[in-house]
Amino acid sequence: MVNPLSALARVLGRKPWLMKLAKAIIWVDKRLYRMFGGRVTLVGIAGLPSLRLTTVGRRSGQPRSTNLLYFPHEDGYVLVGSNWGRTRDPGWTFNLRTHPEAEIEVRGRRIPVRATPVKGERYDELWGELLRFWPGYAMEQEAACRELPIFLLTRR
Repeated sequence: MVNPLSALARVLGRKPWLMKLAKAIIWVDKRLYRMFGGRVTLVGIAGLPSLRLTTVGRRSGQPRSTNLLYFPHEDGYVLVGSNWGRTRDPGWTFNLRTHPEAEIEVRGRRIPVRATPVKGERYDELWGELLRFWPGYAMEQEAACRELPIFLLTRR
């Protein structure tokens, strides 16, 4: 059965005012994650694929975790560093560039992964697929005035 909320989420994801709610959405998502041991996230409630990415901090060397929407692709997971349309890449992208080995948690299951930045012709191909998956990325890229980084995560 298809979750009707995913269609609504994709419509709302194209609304510029949604980016202004980023802090509140992240706050709620973190609490849901903690309350339900990673089995429930705000993105997941909307019927969209979500994961928790844990990277090694590029300066601190400490684990850093964040909940993210992902695009399932072939045998991997695709992440976009949209940062809700902000002009700076999100912190996790810098961490993955420095330390590409990371861990994700999907529906309570931990998976070791290796991140590869997507560039060139492959970027253009994948960007088209990503826009069909989550049209809001176009709005976020325009607001950010930068090319949004894309990473492919594969199992180690």
